Amino acid sequence: MQLLVISRREVEQHLGLNKAIELVEASMRALSSGESRLLPRRILALPGSAGLMGDMPGALGAGAAFGMKCIAVFPSAQTGRPSHRGAVLIFEPGTGEPVALIEAGALTAVRTAAATAFATRCLARPDIRTLGIFGAGEQARWHIPALLAVRDFQRVTIWARRPEAAQTLAAAIQASASVTVEVTADPAAAANSDVICTLTAAPEPILRGAWLRPGTHVNLVGSSTAATCEADEELVARSRYFVDSVESARLQAAEFLRARASGAVGEAHLLGEIGAVANGAIAGRLADSDITLYKSLGVIVQDLACGWYLYQQGKDQGFGTTVEF
Repeated sequence: MQLLVISRREVEQHLGLNKAIELVEASMRALSSGESRLLPRRILALPGSAGLMGDMPGALGAGAAFGMKCIAVFPSAQTGRPSHRGAVLIFEPGTGEPVALIEAGALTAVRTAAATAFATRCLARPDIRTLGIFGAGEQARWHIPALLAVRDFQRVTIWARRPEAAQTLAAAIQASASVTVEVTADPAAAANSDVICTLTAAPEPILRGAWLRPGTHVNLVGSSTAATCEADEELVARSRYFVDSVESARLQAAEFLRARASGAVGEAHLLGEIGAVANGAIAGRLADSDITLYKSLGVIVQDLACGWYLYQQGKDQGFGTTVEF
């Protein structure tokens, strides 16, 4: 067998954000219509470490690619490296042979930003102009241009626990995009935005529902386990709450689980999946005054859709390294 190995650099060079948004949208629509299949992510806390290891198996649909992601998550400030490291293994649907091994850190960063952009396009008001970013790591670096691709933001406000990282990110975005970028030391100031994205490893809420004005759209992205939580119960209770996968959210969406446990919301508050909104099966925003919320946990069908595209492009364009397997 021959296996095409695609590096981090090649993922960043060949998976453009606009294409990733298109691929992620198709994968989320297919998930919510029952065409694709996945198992909820399993997470192993690593003994004697702040790190986690997760695995995510899934299949895009009948006659389509299937595979698995195996990824380690270590705090980037601890290692000085990207927080997500691992690989996506993709199988050819006709023969069941493994055909591609793709660096998962960059693939995760790009597809997660693409998913947030897709959800924002589905749920945010059309007249939004301001974006508040919580966090200044790798996810923030990808999320800002992804969101600029789907809405005409005029101002971006960044808050992060490390002000120097926020300043570095602001300078990079300001140099590459026609948008005003500000850094604030006050998280409530970043929350005074039309769209908010939380992209942190915060163990406890950094975003408060009391700060939000009517009409805001919120993307909760940083927490992907039940053990870490970026927003308080009031925010969840005030929102129309949507997720990428209902099954995964009931197991790992920390903000919803805490709000439900406290009695702030009931099970019915989880309205459904963003793919179902895109498919027209459930309503998204009902009024300009609604606070809408998209909880991103990350699902393997997003990785598989983007990974299969990279594999096909690699074969056609000659990038990647072919190894005998």
